[in-house]
Amino acid sequence: MSENPSPPSALTIAGSDSGGAAGLQADLRTFLTCGVHGLVAVTAVTVQNTLGVHDRTDIPAQIVAGQIEAVAADMGVNAAKTGMLASAEIIHAVAAACDKAEIGRDSKVPFVVDPVAASMHGHPLFDEAGLVALRDELLPRATVLTPNLDEVRLLTGMTVTTREQMHQAAVVLHRLGPKYVLVKSGHLVADPECVDVLFDGSTFVELPGERYATQHTHGAGDTMASALTAGLAKGMSVVEAARYGKWFVSHAVENAYPMGAKVGPVSAFWRLAPEH
Repeated sequence: MSENPSPPSALTIAGSDSGGAAGLQADLRTFLTCGVHGLVAVTAVTVQNTLGVHDRTDIPAQIVAGQIEAVAADMGVNAAKTGMLASAEIIHAVAAACDKAEIGRDSKVPFVVDPVAASMHGHPLFDEAGLVALRDELLPRATVLTPNLDEVRLLTGMTVTTREQMHQAAVVLHRLGPKYVLVKSGHLVADPECVDVLFDGSTFVELPGERYATQHTHGAGDTMASALTAGLAKGMSVVEAARYGKWFVSHAVENAYPMGAKVGPVSAFWRLAPEH
């Protein structure tokens, strides 16, 4: 019996969500349903549910780096993404480990930086030193930077309330070093559409989508970034992968479900339906 071919692999460098809606759980769920093998470097373990983040413990930086180096050296990585990175120390370790594994914008492995700085409930996930490290060390290494509007404000000081300002924010963020910037519009509730903006330094590409009337959006940002990462792992161009991520998360939000007392998760189950 011949061996089956190996699927593409994607690495998530992220925290664990005990509620299973966001973080590495959302990333792995998305990788699986996109046909990509998921690899993991756990950065933190959170105690959370739909009511918020109640506690957490950060993984030692050398263990985070060791996870990246171990899977890259043995199993190979076709694309990688970040989520919650917890501290400046962990960010320093991730940057060094990614350089060693040739993961990053000028390397052979595409690197998606999802700059998770606060939980959807508003709980900060690292301090000012962490924000500076993220801006200075990871943004210049990013193939694609995928901030939501709150993260745009934290990284640039800009408050975005219109689609035109999304374009302006993309230009400012691109100057910080990423090859592409994808500004996500989920929080732009005044816009009846949900149009994300991709910018490569010269050209804007708008990614339109429907805005669904649901409060259950926990994990939407993680899901889009991980679907984009899966597309890159499968050999898509950045524009193709961004469209793929938008397509995937739009269905996930459309099929979101209530669970717990507050904001429920977006769903990857739609991908398992026979028609898909």
